[in-house]
Amino acid sequence: MSFYLTEEEIQQMRTNGYIGPFDLYERDEILEKYKNIRAKMFDRKNAAYDLEHTSVVSGYDRHLDIDALSEHVMNPIIVNKVNSILGPDLICWRSEMFPKYPGDEGTDWHQADTFSHASGAPQIRWPGESDFGGAITVWTALTDVSEEVGCLCFIPGTHEEMYYDESKDMEYTPDEVNALEKDGVKRGFFGYDYRNLQKDPSWKPDESQAVPIKMKAGQFVIFWSTLMHSSLPNITKDQTRLGFAARYVPAAVDIYPDTDSVTEYGSELSLEKYGVVSVSGERNDSHNRVLDESLNGFSFKR
Repeated sequence: MSFYLTEEEIQQMRTNGYIGPFDLYERDEILEKYKNIRAKMFDRKNAAYDLEHTSVVSGYDRHLDIDALSEHVMNPIIVNKVNSILGPDLICWRSEMFPKYPGDEGTDWHQADTFSHASGAPQIRWPGESDFGGAITVWTALTDVSEEVGCLCFIPGTHEEMYYDESKDMEYTPDEVNALEKDGVKRGFFGYDYRNLQKDPSWKPDESQAVPIKMKAGQFVIFWSTLMHSSLPNITKDQTRLGFAARYVPAAVDIYPDTDSVTEYGSELSLEKYGVVSVSGERNDSHNRVLDESLNGFSFKR
């Protein structure tokens, strides 16, 4: 079976910068996966990065060592829909786990083109002369996601213009991670102030156009990383929100060019064990290390 976007959905994606939510897992299935994944998040013996589980980046690239997530990033329901946007030759170059615990702040408005905002150097480089690329993010809800627990918010149509300059410096100040309150909403960016990257210091996102993305456990939404997006705070007392983001680009895109390590959020990540996953079409080994299997032995061969 194929699961490609319809022409109408492709047009919606072009216009708004996002599409969905779509159903992926039955409720009982995703809640069982959630229990399994959450337990294995604390086991880092095969993880790509040698970090404490409390680190901000400890949730990076766990599709490389947790089988349920390895299988997830290759799911044809996801892959075919992203094929509709990016073409047949596709790689998953990063994944991130996004927990939001009771009382946690929201995430401030931001965009990502080269993903150099925290590391100081481009993490992805599209071929040719274009200096505007980004990635497709597939954000899957592992728990129910309401406004109260801190759902994603998008500003439709903002994906074709960068309002931030990712080459600017942002100072990492983890003590201030919970100190930013903007327009009455408790928001930060994991120890950074994203406003420091604004091209126009006086500019503000038009929050009157913001759309909250409420999702059921087992659903996913697709959006360009260059789309203005944020999340609300978790104002509940006893509900944890958990989302898993997988990021895709065409196989021709150069990943972590000219570096063997990445520094983000106060941690340095060695790329010794890292590799991209070819999820569809032709693989390109000329500039990226393509993994045949995960660090846990899960086969990525198709």
